[in-house]
Amino acid sequence: MRAVTYQGKRNVSVETVPDPEITEPDDIILRITTSGICGSDLHLYEVLGPFLAEGDILGHEPMGVVEEVGPEVAELSPGDRVVVPFNVSCGTCWMCRQGLQSQCETTQVREYDSGGALFGYSKLYGQVPGGQAEFMRVPFGNHLPVKVPDGPPDERFVYLSDVLPTAWQAVAYADIPKGGSVTVLGLGPIGDMATRIALHQGAELVIGVDLVPDRLERARAHGVHTLDLREHHDLGAAVRELTDGRGTDAAIDAVGMEAHGAPLAKAAHQAVGLLPDALGAKMMQRAGIDRLAALNAAFDVVRRGGTVSVSGIYGGANDPLPMLKLFDKQIQLRMGQANVRNWVDDILPLLSDEDPLGVDHFATHSLPLEKAPGAYGTFQRKEDGMVKTLLKPSAT
Repeated sequence: MRAVTYQGKRNVSVETVPDPEITEPDDIILRITTSGICGSDLHLYEVLGPFLAEGDILGHEPMGVVEEVGPEVAELSPGDRVVVPFNVSCGTCWMCRQGLQSQCETTQVREYDSGGALFGYSKLYGQVPGGQAEFMRVPFGNHLPVKVPDGPPDERFVYLSDVLPTAWQAVAYADIPKGGSVTVLGLGPIGDMATRIALHQGAELVIGVDLVPDRLERARAHGVHTLDLREHHDLGAAVRELTDGRGTDAAIDAVGMEAHGAPLAKAAHQAVGLLPDALGAKMMQRAGIDRLAALNAAFDVVRRGGTVSVSGIYGGANDPLPMLKLFDKQIQLRMGQANVRNWVDDILPLLSDEDPLGVDHFATHSLPLEKAPGAYGTFQRKEDGMVKTLLKPSAT
């Protein structure tokens, strides 16, 4: 089969690799019809190379048609249409039963003291082959895949794999009061969708912050009050001016380690990426730092007693936090990988023909799988209006 593979820093290619096979009795084999490129894939492309091996198959946002099932799979049959959550979660352990599928005790990567495994996301999270491919093996076939109806296009459902539940959790963790306000930092796929969900759930003022004109325009078209970071050197002051001098009730950091600014941290990330893998991995685990511009901005724009929700991924082991400000402002802080399966039942009713969240036209680009390498570069450079790209394997 053909698959998108990691070949080195800023270097992915589509290669012919062995077809996946059923190895456990509750596995399924999925023929992929659509797979997304995620903002967190850029962390693999740019920063997390020390935890990848040449040839690793990338991608964690797939959906498709069941091709084959193991002998213990009772919930699915060949021909069923399913979306695969990015958490590799068993569905039956203590953590999964608490709705914390990202912490699945069956797939926890204890070697790196990480949470549950993720598809296509490095040795840190299990080195499980991903979904930017023609086929993939999916474990826990009775509990993990989400069965969806035939008929509507893939664009209706594919975001159940990551974008929708990640943004939904970000808003849930932000705990925005009815009729309240929120600042969303970063209008990539997760931030953009989080603004739509916040508005849908009744937030009166949703402020979206970015510095890419296409992303700002896209958010404005959906009723978001946008602030161009290039025009506001004091973002906190701009937000307080809109909120009676207080700041918003909540802030969502949808940027993470890709934040602009903090040139010393950026240089450190780039330097680590140039080290031999074994040394680079140790440096990131024990001495890593992140660019914290977005997180510090969230602490600034949120009102006293408000909540900061972090959905953007950070990877530093020694990030300095402004504890005086956090304590003094009585800020509540929630974060973590999305627990995809926990939110599916809340989201599915919204994936109707009315399309209140605008999923049918959420993708900015739809490309053949073979064009993935160029798409990674375009996405990383924030060019061509690219916010969300869907890949279509030729096998479909």
